[in-house]
This record gives sequence, structure tokens and C-alpha cells, in this order.
Amino acid sequence: MRVLGTSFHFLVSLYAFCLLQFVIVGVSPITEKEILLQFKGNISSDPSNILRSWDPSKSPCQDYSGVFCNSDGNVVRIVLWNTGLGGVLSPALSGLKSLRIITLYGNKFTGNVPVEYGEIETLWKINLSSNALSGSIPEFLGDLPNIRFLDLSRNGYTGEIPSALFKNCYKTRFVSFAHNNLSGLIPVSIGNCLNLEGIDLSFNALTGLLPLEVCSSPRMMYLSVRSNMLSGGVLEQVSKCGSLDLLDLGSNMFTGSAPFEVLGVPNLTYFNTSWNQFQGEIPDIGTCSGKLEVLDVSGNALYGEIPPSITKCNGLKYLDLGFNRLNGSIPVGISDLKNLLVIRLANNSIEGTIPTEFGSIEWLEVLDLHNLRLGGEIPYEITKCKFLLEMDFSGNSLEGGIPQNLDNMTYLVILDLHHNQLNGSIPLTIGNLFNIHSLDFSENLLSGPIPSSLGNLKNLTHFNVSYNNLSGVIPSIQNIQQFGFSAFFHNPGLCGAPLENSCSGVTATPVTRKPKLSASAIVAIVAAALIVTGVCIITVINIKARGRKREDETMIVESTPLASTESNVIIGKLVLFSKSLPSKYEDWEAGTKALLDKECLIGGGSIGTVYKTTFEGGIAIAVKKLETLGRIRNQDEFEHEIGRLGNLQHPNLVAVQGYYWSSSMQLILLEFVSKGNLYDNLHGLGYPGTSTGSGNPELNWSRRFQIAVGTARALAYLHHDCKPPVLHLNIKSTNILLDENYTAKLSDYGLGKLLPLLENYGFTKIHNAVGYIAPELAQSSRLSDKCDVYSFGVILLELVTGRKPVESAAANEVVILCEYVRSLIETGLASDCFDRSLRGFVENELIQVMRLGLICTSEMPSRRPSMAEVVQVLESIRNGSES
Repeated sequence: MRVLGTSFHFLVSLYAFCLLQFVIVGVSPITEKEILLQFKGNISSDPSNILRSWDPSKSPCQDYSGVFCNSDGNVVRIVLWNTGLGGVLSPALSGLKSLRIITLYGNKFTGNVPVEYGEIETLWKINLSSNALSGSIPEFLGDLPNIRFLDLSRNGYTGEIPSALFKNCYKTRFVSFAHNNLSGLIPVSIGNCLNLEGIDLSFNALTGLLPLEVCSSPRMMYLSVRSNMLSGGVLEQVSKCGSLDLLDLGSNMFTGSAPFEVLGVPNLTYFNTSWNQFQGEIPDIGTCSGKLEVLDVSGNALYGEIPPSITKCNGLKYLDLGFNRLNGSIPVGISDLKNLLVIRLANNSIEGTIPTEFGSIEWLEVLDLHNLRLGGEIPYEITKCKFLLEMDFSGNSLEGGIPQNLDNMTYLVILDLHHNQLNGSIPLTIGNLFNIHSLDFSENLLSGPIPSSLGNLKNLTHFNVSYNNLSGVIPSIQNIQQFGFSAFFHNPGLCGAPLENSCSGVTATPVTRKPKLSASAIVAIVAAALIVTGVCIITVINIKARGRKREDETMIVESTPLASTESNVIIGKLVLFSKSLPSKYEDWEAGTKALLDKECLIGGGSIGTVYKTTFEGGIAIAVKKLETLGRIRNQDEFEHEIGRLGNLQHPNLVAVQGYYWSSSMQLILLEFVSKGNLYDNLHGLGYPGTSTGSGNPELNWSRRFQIAVGTARALAYLHHDCKPPVLHLNIKSTNILLDENYTAKLSDYGLGKLLPLLENYGFTKIHNAVGYIAPELAQSSRLSDKCDVYSFGVILLELVTGRKPVESAAANEVVILCEYVRSLIETGLASDCFDRSLRGFVENELIQVMRLGLICTSEMPSRRPSMAEVVQVLESIRNGSES
């Protein structure tokens, strides 16, 4: 019995031992090879087959690409960058207990960082930049005790930066969340990172102030918050940054004084405070870092003169002081900065001349002095800058001739001298600039022929010699003729294609020595001259008589009331600017009968109703029948105002094709644009009082952005290229028309005198433009181009949000679009502004456009940019999102 019991006890023990072994074997830890294979199993795309070596039969430490191990055979690094891998990150990596570095930038991983990665306490570097990760920044990354380097830039992260991310960051050296869609404030907890050397939060939608704690670390070398919506002053915060190498505060809404004292930080190489609202003078520079290479303070409200002490920054390569309010002259000492590659001083009030000493800056590549108040001649010495790529002197009062030896600058890509007072001929040597892409000599006093040597310029993408005194036959050269009529018009002596005037009577005039005339010859010439003069006088009298008769015969048909089938012919004056329109009286008699046909009514506005009129052959135009003449007092004023509009040509303007005047009816003949106006496309026909209507589903963000750019270019043309400038003063989405390709066409420009007076009609008669009118225009009728900028800013917000400028959310509640957007941005909810019908857009692009809209709608006109600046910013937004 005892033996039996002992045997039973032995069997039970043996069974228990075996069971324990089974359990131990069953839960044995997964090997690092299996972990890596699980990571590979989550990969859905491997275009370069980089993981082909990750084979179960091979050794991870010896054979797996991108895997590195320590002496104990444990994985410490996974480095797979720019390989195009797609898929989701495997949580299994949390099992690699010695893992220190994960570098997977430049791939296509989606989803987010697995929460399990918070258990890898050995991690000190995570680089997941340039993937397609999304969601919120993982808060648990702040629990990693050894993290030194964290880069989640160029992904799709949204929401706020979690404050807890910086609770355990004593060892952290560098953090980058750049190029995401983050919003809200910069956490003050960043002050816990006492060893931080760099932080990059650029290209997001962050709001609020720059925290005082941003430079709590005495080691801070790299600080970039570029392209956000940060505001307030920066002097106190930045003054603590004594070790800076790079400071980039560009493209925000910072105010007050710019932190110029930072220029004295010994290791500073990059200083950018551009496109903010900084004010004041550029102070005298006491000390400047000898390492400073980039100084960019463009796009602010800086005034005063450029201090000569700027030459203390003797290592400068890039100098941009453009788009401010600087005056005085260009300091000659700038030429002592021999390392300069770029000089941009454009859009200031700088006077004087171009320093001849600039020719001594040997390595200069860009010299941009456009829209200043410079006079004198273009110095010959400038042609010594043989590496120059861009030379823009447009919008000044430069005189004299174009230097004959510009072909010394053989690398030149952009040469813009338009809108000056240059005279003489176009040098033949221009044809030797084989690399030129953009050549603009328009709006000068140039004379003589267009040299045939321009046929050598095979890379032209822009060419314009209009508004000069050029003469002769336009050379039959495709590379300049491709730019069409507008590149050559307003040169009275030019002829031939693409102009419409023939060269049939034009011949070369030989230059001969004038013979001396005898007294008898002189008497004969005088007698002949008297006879010719008499004939001319009689001829002129006859022409005027016939002219009056023809004017009486220039008729248009005005239909009688609808109840009548008869028509009464009235006497009026019809002027056509376009030769494509029919000129026969019978055509207009038939076409204008549509003016009382309600089926042809296509719109109406502040000054009249618009009808579509179609002629035989399918030619369609829009006819605006005026209901008011505003401040126009008579026919001469009407013809003067409308006549000058016929000379305006721009691809984003609705072309004015003619006009008609009679005592009882006034018409403006316009290009017909097929897709209707932006308002109807954006909000839908019969759009109700709130943003719940249905707009055109084809109006995606790409098209909306191009509409914004096109409208901005049209306004920039009116404000800056037309002399005198043309103010619109009635910009609204119903005045932006869309053609079959959704190209924006701005209408009703140059009709300010036809608008009813504000004080007589109030807001009910003016426009339907409540919400679009600049405050100063509504309150005091102060007219300036900044009134148009304000209205355009509202258009930008309308395009992004899909909302009307003013909405009635409830019976007693009115929502003003500008105020609505500002309030959401201030509370960190920028993305809540977006039109919910939009799909497939880059969120940061919308935020940047919305931010520009808010700047354009600043209460103070002086804080609004010019339309030229707006175009530049819009183009940089699109270029930035494509890079």
C-alpha cells in the first residue's frame, strides 16, 4: 500500500513537471528575428525590394538590410530611409528591448505610432519624417526617458501639440513637427527641455504667442516657427536665445519690433523675420555675427533708411529688405559685402540711383530693385556681374539706354526693365543671352526695330515690348511671336503679325545726305505747302460732315414694350473694340431684341442687368444694360470711362468689347463667360441663409485655389500695371466669373464712377456687398487700392470656408465671416472653418490661404499687403505645398 502511494506520488510529480515544461515552452519569449519578420509582415509595399534579405533562414544581425546589432547580438538600430516602404508600423518592435534608433523617414507608412513603442525605454532617436502618418501627436512619447531626437515632420498630424510630450524631456536635444497640420498653442512645458538644441514647428497652423520658455535651454541653436499664425511680440522671448545658429519667425502675425539684437549672437547664420507685422526702423547694427549668411526682413512695415552699418554683417550671402516702407538711398557700402549672392530691396520708397559699385560684387546672382523710386541710368558696371541670373529694375524712373554689353551676363534667366523711361533701341546683343527665360522691356520709350537676333532666345517663357515707340516689321520669329498681340501692342510704328495692322506700305528708308536747296526751290515748296494745306482743310471739313452723317446712321435697335411687335429706331453711338463682333446694322438689330427677352437675362447687379446676346454664327456676348450712371454726368465722361477699359487686356479680366450710348439707353458690351459667377458655383442657386446649400461639386480645392490666384493677378494688373491704377471698389463673388475651364474672370472693374453713391443709397443699394466693403470705405468713403485688398481677403475666406460673407444663422443672429474665422483660429480650431464639401486637399494650404485672407482683412489699411504681394504669397503657398 505504501509502495502504491509512493508510485502515485511519483507519477503526479512527473506529470506536473512535464506540464510545467510544456507551459514554459508554450510561452517562451518571441525571438528578435520573429519580431523583425512581423514588422516585414506589416509592409504592403516594397518597390525597391529592400526587405528581400529579411529571410527566416538568415541571421538578422548579419544579413538583414537596415538592421544593426550590438556585441550581444541584440538589435539596436533599424535604419530604412527613402526606400518607399508602405504599410503600418508593427507594434511588435516594442519587443526589441535594446532598440535605440528607429529611422524610417522618406517612406509611405500610414496610421500612427503604435502605443506599444512607449515601452521601449532604450529609444533615444525616432525619425519618422516624410511619411503619411496621421492622427494626433502621440502623448506617450513623452514617457520615453532617454529620447534625444524626435522627428515627426512632413506627415499629416492634426490637433494640438500635447503638453505632456515635454514632461520628461531633460535629455531631448531636437524636436521637429514641421509640415503637419497642427493647431493650438505651443506648450509652455517646452521649458522643461533644458538641454534642447533645436525645435522646428514650421508650416503648421499654430496660434497664440511665442512662449517665454522657448529659449529656457541655454543650448538652443535652432528655432523655427515659420508659416504659422502666431502673434504678439517676440523681443523678450528671443533675447534669451544666446546660442542661436538659426532663427526663423517668417510668415506669421508677429507685431512690435523685430529682434535685431539677435544679429550680434556670435554663431548666428540665418535670420528670417519676413512677412509679419513688425514695425519700426532697422537700428544701427553695433555688432553682427561674422557667420551670418541670410538676413531676410521682407514683407513687414519697417521704415526709415537702410543703416550703413549693415556692412558689419560681412558674411552675408542673402539680403532681402523688400516690401517694407524704407526710404533714403541704397548704401554704397553694400557693395563691400563681397559674398552676396542675392540682393532684394523691392517695393520700398528708396530713391537715388543704382550704385555703380554693385558691379564689383563678383558672385551676385539676383539683383531685385523693382518698384522703387530710382532714377538715373543703368550703370555700365552692372554688366560685370557675370554670374547674374535675375535682374529686375522694373517700376522705377530709370533713363538712358539699355546697356549694350548685357550679354556679358551669359547666365541671365530673368531680365525685367519694364515701366521705366528707358530710351534708345533694343541692343542687338540681347540676342546673345541664350539662357534667358523672361524678357520684359514694356512701358518705356524705346524706339527703332525689334532686332532679329532675338530669334536666338530659344528658352523664352515670357516676352513683352508693348507700350514703347518701336517701329518697323515684327520679325517672323516663332519664339517671340508666340506671345501674341499683347506682347507688342501700343507701339504705333510696329506692324505685321501678331498685330492686326499690315506692313504693305512699310519699306526701309535709306539714310542719305540731305542736299542744300536753292531759293527758287524753297519758294516752290512753300507754294506747294500752301496748296496742300488748303486741300487738307477742305478735306477735314468734308470728313467731319460725313462723320456726323455716319454717326447719325450708327444705330441700334431698342425694342418697344413687350406688348408691341413694332420697333422704333433710335439714334445713338455704337463703338466696338473687338473686330470679332459683327459690324452690320442688321446683326445688331436682331441681337439687341434680346434685351427685353427675360429668357436671355443672366444676371444683375449694382449698376444694371446683364443679358446674353447671340449673333448669327454663334457669336455670344454679354450686354450690361445700365440702370444708373452714378457720378457720370454726360456722354463724353461715359465714353472716356468705358473707352479706356477697352485697352485693358489680361487673361483674368472679362474683356470689354464695346459700348453704346443714346439719350435713353447705355450699354456695355462684354465677353461672355460660360460657367456663371463664383457665388452661384460656390453656394448654389437659390442659396439659403446659412451654409447648407449645395454648390457646384466640381469646384474642388485645386480649382478654388486657381480662382484665388487668377483673381489676385487680375487685381495686381489693375493696381500696378495700369497707369493710372484702376480701382475696382465692388469686388464680390458675383463679380468673379468662371469660364469652361474654371478660370477666374474679374468683371465690373473700372466702373467706380457708375456706382451709386454710398451716402445716397446706403448698403441696400450698394453691391449686395455687405461683408465685402472695407471699413474705411463704408465709414468715410476713403478710396484706395487697400479697399480692394480687403474685399479680396473676404473672397479668400469664402473660398476656404464655403460660407457667405454675412449669414443669418438664426432670426436675430448675424455671422460675419471674418469675425467667425478669427474666433475659431484664436481658439485653435482652424480646421473647423473648412468647407465640409471639400475633399482631397492639403490642409496646410487651406490654412495658409485663410491666414492670408485674415491679413488682407486687417482693420487698418496700412497692415494689408498690396495685391502684388498677395500674388507672391499665393504662389509661394502653392510652390511650398508642391515641394
